[in-house]
Amino acid sequence: MAEISQLQVETALKEVIDPYLEQDLVTTKAVKGIVIDGDTVSVEVVLGYPAKGVKEALAGRLREKVLAIKGVKDAHVTVESRIVTHGVQKGVKPISGVKNIIAVASGKGGVGKSTTAVNLALALSAEGARAGILDADIYGPSQPRMLGSRAKPESKDGRRMEPIPSYHLQSMSIGYLIDEETPMIWRGPMVTQALEQLLRDTNWQDLDYLVVDLPPGTGDIQLTLAQKVPVTGAVIVTTPQDIALLDARKGLKMFEKVEIPVIGIIENMSTHICSQCGHEEHIFGAGGGLKMAEQYDVDFLGALPLDLRIRVDTDGGRPTVVADPEGRIAQIYREIARRIAGRLALMKKDFSAGFPNIVIQNT
Repeated sequence: MAEISQLQVETALKEVIDPYLEQDLVTTKAVKGIVIDGDTVSVEVVLGYPAKGVKEALAGRLREKVLAIKGVKDAHVTVESRIVTHGVQKGVKPISGVKNIIAVASGKGGVGKSTTAVNLALALSAEGARAGILDADIYGPSQPRMLGSRAKPESKDGRRMEPIPSYHLQSMSIGYLIDEETPMIWRGPMVTQALEQLLRDTNWQDLDYLVVDLPPGTGDIQLTLAQKVPVTGAVIVTTPQDIALLDARKGLKMFEKVEIPVIGIIENMSTHICSQCGHEEHIFGAGGGLKMAEQYDVDFLGALPLDLRIRVDTDGGRPTVVADPEGRIAQIYREIARRIAGRLALMKKDFSAGFPNIVIQNT
């Protein structure tokens, strides 16, 4: 019997393209170990993104390829996830307890950005990541209502607030600190200071991803985020209609100017399917998000339907990913979340935490 070589195994594994990395797992160095024991092959795969919903299927595809090698009688494939910190803007201080920050933005209001942000955070959690959400909309906080929580943050040390837990998410919002109907009549500097305090004075606990739900537009909050917050990447939410796409382009260009990578574009309210007759109609137009992604050479992350259940679930404090975890809409959110995390996994890693501090003293 001819001996099985590591090269044969690697060649077989290269035939499987990871849909979220868009490359094979050998090239992306996700294959961490290959052990050949006679006619048995064991493969260890460590993904850089959470993949609870697909790892069994991926392991099965890899095992089939290995078993197809001549001489292999048995194959064992393990797939795990290990999320690391990735690079951010130069000169920006890291946030204690947070590996990666994902900004969710829109050029204008009314496109479903906050609903998308909370469901993406919950989808990342459902995929196996430690996730949190920061409501950066100081004037119009909505995450406490969407997460069904009116708890007040506590402080164990008198200096930092504990995040509010909800559906396995860690969350923080100005909405937890004020009455729901109290207007925030603040000027720009007060708003940006509040954002920094909410972010840095919250005791985030070992988060893989912190989703930041930004207010619409390109104003003070967005500028503060670019200059003082270590953002790994940004996601743009839009609807297919021309006026929404026009404003979404401004948001995309803003992130480009401040050198924050745009991970991709999500098209919300893409299509409506009548609950009575099943007729599908593109109320706000068709294909606008995809065309924008192609125009600016960024990824199109996915399209979400205009569906009554999404509105009802979030208004009721149980976003769709937790209200109907096995449903079609929740699966779309999880698919988009995997794509976002997969794109982040390919970005440069941040090794600064491993460097020793160098102190020079005059003696």
